[in-house]
Amino acid sequence: MPLAQLNISRMLAPDINHPIMADFVAQLDTINQLAEQSDGFIWRLTGDGNDATSLRPFDDERIIVNMSVWASVEQLQAFVFKSNHTAVMKDRRKWFEKPEQIMTVLWWIPTGHVPTVDEAKERLNQLNTNGPGPFAFTFRDVWPEPVETNFM
Repeated sequence: MPLAQLNISRMLAPDINHPIMADFVAQLDTINQLAEQSDGFIWRLTGDGNDATSLRPFDDERIIVNMSVWASVEQLQAFVFKSNHTAVMKDRRKWFEKPEQIMTVLWWIPTGHVPTVDEAKERLNQLNTNGPGPFAFTFRDVWPEPVETNFM
C-alpha cells in the first residue's frame, strides 16, 4: 500500500512573498523536481504554480502545506533524510517557526487513492490529540502497513 504524508510549517513572515521567504521559495522547484525523480514518488499536492504554497487550508494564513504519496516509508525516508532535501530541513528555522505540536503525519492509503487536504488535516489532528496509531503516525512511530483492504 502507498504511504501518504502531510507536513505543515508556519512561516516567520506574513506571506510567502516576503523577503524572509525568498531563499526558501527559490529552492522549491529544485526540491519538488528532486522529489518527483526520487524512487518511490507517486504524487504530490500542487496549487497555483508547481507547488502547494498558494494553498491555505488551515485557519492560519501563515501555515503552508506539503502533501505527497510514496510507494514505501523507506523511499520517503530516503528522500527526506538522505537527499539534498536535508539542506532545506537544516535551514528551516530561517523561514519557519519552531513547532509546538507534531507537524508531519503519515498514513497508509489504498492503491490509486489520492488523499485530500481535509483527510490529511483530520489525520494530523488525530495524531496530535491521541498520538500515533494505525490511523496516523510519524517517522518515529511507523505503524505497520495494514493487511486488510477496508482500513480507512
